Amino acid sequence: MTDKKTQANADESNTIKDPQNWTTGDEPMTGAQRSYLTTLSEEAKEEFDENLTKAEASVRIDELQKKTGRGAGS
Repeated sequence: MTDKKTQANADESNTIKDPQNWTTGDEPMTGAQRSYLTTLSEEAKEEFDENLTKAEASVRIDELQKKTGRGAGS
């Protein structure tokens, strides 16, 4: 259960971090990232780079979501 103060400060949470600040950002991308990037790359007709790190994959997903119109805020 959360209290009103916690709910009011939810936007100030550290749950959304810049990928450059991730402590595990230099690890290989996850299977979910790989799968989604493959789909987005095909839709955007762009090359898929299988050697991206978690952080790089996150940034690339954001870029391709904008290009394809997928994802949040589209």
